[in-house]
Amino acid sequence: MKKILKYSAIVVIIAITYIVYSNYPRLNIITGFSAKNVCSCTFEAGRSQKSVEEGDNNFSPVFYAKNVVNVKKKSVTSTVFGLKKRKAVYKKGIGCVLLPENASEERIAKQIPRRKLQQNNLPYPYGDEVQKDTVFANVNYKQLKEAVENAFDSQENGIKKTRAVLVVYKNHIIAEKYAEGFTKDTKLLGWSMTKSISNAILGILEKQGRIKVQQSNLFSEWENDERSKITLNNLLQMNSGLAWDENYNTMSDVTRMLFLDADMSNTQLQKPLAGKPNESWNYSSGTTNLLSGFIRNQFNSHQEYLDFWYSELIDKIGMNSMIIETDVKGNYVSSSYGWATARDWAKFGLLYLHKGNWNGEQILKESWIDYTVTPTNTSNGQYGAQFWLNAGGVYANVPKDLFSCNGYQGQRVFIIPSKDIVIVRMGLSESPSFNFDAFLSNILKSIN
Repeated sequence: MKKILKYSAIVVIIAITYIVYSNYPRLNIITGFSAKNVCSCTFEAGRSQKSVEEGDNNFSPVFYAKNVVNVKKKSVTSTVFGLKKRKAVYKKGIGCVLLPENASEERIAKQIPRRKLQQNNLPYPYGDEVQKDTVFANVNYKQLKEAVENAFDSQENGIKKTRAVLVVYKNHIIAEKYAEGFTKDTKLLGWSMTKSISNAILGILEKQGRIKVQQSNLFSEWENDERSKITLNNLLQMNSGLAWDENYNTMSDVTRMLFLDADMSNTQLQKPLAGKPNESWNYSSGTTNLLSGFIRNQFNSHQEYLDFWYSELIDKIGMNSMIIETDVKGNYVSSSYGWATARDWAKFGLLYLHKGNWNGEQILKESWIDYTVTPTNTSNGQYGAQFWLNAGGVYANVPKDLFSCNGYQGQRVFIIPSKDIVIVRMGLSESPSFNFDAFLSNILKSIN
């Protein structure tokens, strides 16, 4: 018996040694992801540590991380077998901030956005009161219900991992469903859907005459080289030619930025050209955080930068649940860290469905929406300006005028102008585990 226990212990030690050795270069990324995600889900979304670890963090190699939640100090510390300790700290107004390795909380920027939450007695979407009962004669509600329910897992499997589906047709919620443990009030991480928020902020600045899409010489650091020719349009369309590796499965530009850098607006700024502007479409989270830095440069103070996103967009359209988290330096991580309820994510989609108009106020120019959905050169009709497109027919059974906010693990806000509809799907799975084409087409088939 002792010999069996001895050999079992040796096997365990070898297994642990192999896990640590094979993942050691990535341990900072693993513990950084785990600490940040558990912190945000716990203190921003109000979920339990268990639900986060068994759901969001339950994939290799992140599930090796051990997380310690300090409720009193609102922080989370994560390690892998006691190695590479990383800490994320919650601060009201800016969410959870992941600290660089061994860094003090004192490094976190002190300023937070000042908000003016909209409160009125209007029904959704222009307020949060109960919408008026409306039955559309052209909607087959039984068929719609089946299409929505089919987006969720049955008791026999756990492949689709959908957490929320919301269908808004002609400004009315006609279908809404949540997985167990989630409700209409649960904040959900949009991941890269947040990139589309950046589009709106730049659209507002353009409407105010403070920027121009085709302007170049964007940063002083680029003055003396070919990067000075990169336009704002090139950045918005992910077509700058700047070097970038968007690989989440290894140590790459994007994982280093999100889980190691204190100033995420600076990462892409330092990259050299690897291609020609307007001829080198390359999806880059670094580019969107660079845009966040560009937006910051349009203001005289950091406080103005922080406030603008809320006063001119988020709070103005009543996305009261939304928060965009910052990095240590206080920059909005607009590539990845926007949180909101499914209903508030849908409000953002409705703003674009209605050509930038919100209940009579033109927040974005109609021409900005047209620009947004213009396909990027060399993207094969897949991408516009911080939005994804169906112009190239990615979804074969869905209208080609569809455009969408897309995020990691299958977060989506689909906007289909020809059908006057916005569809939100939030979850933890991408294609092929979740068939978006079938999901969308089945919903649209229920509307004649």
